[in-house]
Amino acid sequence: MLRHILPTAALAVILASGAQADDGRAKLTIVYDQQLPNVEGKSIKAVLVEYGPGGASPAHTHPKSAFIYATVLEGAIRSQVNSGPAKVYHAGESFAEFPGDFHRVSANARSTEPARLLAVFVVGTNETNLTNFED
Repeated sequence: MLRHILPTAALAVILASGAQADDGRAKLTIVYDQQLPNVEGKSIKAVLVEYGPGGASPAHTHPKSAFIYATVLEGAIRSQVNSGPAKVYHAGESFAEFPGDFHRVSANARSTEPARLLAVFVVGTNETNLTNFED
């Protein structure tokens, strides 16, 4: 059983105030961080990603140890991983990223309403930088 949900404020990784910065970037907040008791050196970390209308994140990678499962909670997210096609995911739909993947596009697919997704990482416990932006 997963326990010990840590307070969001104590774990916040905020790139901007509000759902989107003036430069259109997303707001990222770690909402869960738990070491796996049966897999030494691995943790589950969940990140809430909030995009304002028309918002986007720069191209990025994640730690080489990271497997990511993402679910769209609200709105629609446009995503492109590696050289695959760009795809729009709507609320309730999910996608995965594998270790070493390059996330070329991650954006709100709509210009008039916000979008949110929950990205759940299985990652090395010592990883502190979950997203490496390419800009």
